[in-house]
Amino acid sequence: MEAIITVVGFLGAGKTTLLKHLIEKFSSNGWSPFVILNDYENANMDAQQFAKQIALKNIKPLSGSCICCTGIVELRNTVNRIPERVHGVTLIEANGTSDACSLMEFLGVGINDRFLPPIQISVVDVKNWQKRGEHNELEANQIQVSSLLVLTHLEKIHENRKNQVIDELKTLNPMAKIVTIESLDVLLLPELVPSKNSSQKFDHQKAHWSSCSIDLPVLPNEKSIHDICHALPKSILRVKGCTTIGNAKEYVFFERTPDGTVCIRPFNGVPITGSKLLTIGPGSQPSLLQKTVETILLID
Repeated sequence: MEAIITVVGFLGAGKTTLLKHLIEKFSSNGWSPFVILNDYENANMDAQQFAKQIALKNIKPLSGSCICCTGIVELRNTVNRIPERVHGVTLIEANGTSDACSLMEFLGVGINDRFLPPIQISVVDVKNWQKRGEHNELEANQIQVSSLLVLTHLEKIHENRKNQVIDELKTLNPMAKIVTIESLDVLLLPELVPSKNSSQKFDHQKAHWSSCSIDLPVLPNEKSIHDICHALPKSILRVKGCTTIGNAKEYVFFERTPDGTVCIRPFNGVPITGSKLLTIGPGSQPSLLQKTVETILLID
């Protein structure tokens, strides 16, 4: 039977980094992963970033829906249509605002018999854990029904802070195993069982945030990317996109994480939808994005 492993975690916690690690380790050990990516806007952009690790035919992007509620039927149908493979394993990356308890409750209903009951991994950003203000409840919700908690963003973190976060995680979910990416043995993941930990009731609507995207022109330099990202209000918790810079033909991918850090890296190939700027979080409106880009380009 084939294992289904869902990866959840707050925006910027490191889900994609963990997913790339899982793909690499499973593939190098003779497994055949199939990956499902869920995002509010343009999951195809994220899918292309895995093309060097796994064939695009084994990646299914799901955009514009919340897989823990309105998109759950599409998710189930996608899983049930996955081709059978020798040593198959299905990896699902949920969007950063998923109601993880609802996702685990609904996903296992209607899945074909060839799949094992879904298990969940939560990615926990130790640096920013429970520093999300009004979103702390959502972040805590995401770890309550997980079988495994993976700690990330441990760079320059004091041991006291790490131990404090671990203690809080154990209080919320005493049954989950807690590891770092470096100590994670992926070959044991298919043997995990669904969490039996009870979860606290969560207002599902708190997980529903606004999102939008606009086309981006060619930008004059990398400074323009930093300026655009920093000009957008902090209420917008995730900013990402892809574009070309100056006369360069190659595309770059960029993102602003919830703590304000801006990262720029090469994009794999040419984006299917062209250059885009995407945002997730309260205040996401196309008119705001368009005005911000136009203002920065006038300055730069």
